[in-house]
Amino acid sequence: IAPIIFGLGVFFVFLVLAAQYNNFVDPFIIMLAVPLAVLGALSAQYLRGLYNDVYCQVGLVMLIGLASKNSILIVEFANQLREQGLSITAAVVQAAQARLRPILMTTVSTLIGSYPLLVATGAGSASRLSLGTAVFGGMFVSTFLSLFVVPVLYIVIIKIRQQFMKSRDLLKHQ
Repeated sequence: IAPIIFGLGVFFVFLVLAAQYNNFVDPFIIMLAVPLAVLGALSAQYLRGLYNDVYCQVGLVMLIGLASKNSILIVEFANQLREQGLSITAAVVQAAQARLRPILMTTVSTLIGSYPLLVATGAGSASRLSLGTAVFGGMFVSTFLSLFVVPVLYIVIIKIRQQFMKSRDLLKHQ
């Protein structure tokens, strides 16, 4: 049942983003940060010798939104810069540079907030350790990988979209 819940979480976040952006391309780019968070969370669990238990799975569902927020900042700002006339590459590079500090500030605050869970001891500490490890590892890895991966994927996917639109327009006019 856990994969179903995780899949529904990803699906509903995607639908909310699609409604917000009025397209499916931007939410697709944004949601590509989620696998990076899952990779970080499960790697951290493995390195600490913890299992993918229900608390880890709760952390994975939390990471859907937490990891997406970093990508939202980059994609939203890049779209605004493109509307001002910048090229795709210039817009996403400038967006990543301009949003670096807010992304790092929110990530550091999340990491600091989850640190007590990461080092929990005493009664019930197993659940807190599992949840804290998943959130901490997922946020740490997804933040630093998405600062590099999301801009590259933004460029690639937007260029593919533009090529598709051009070819579609050519077919309409023939």
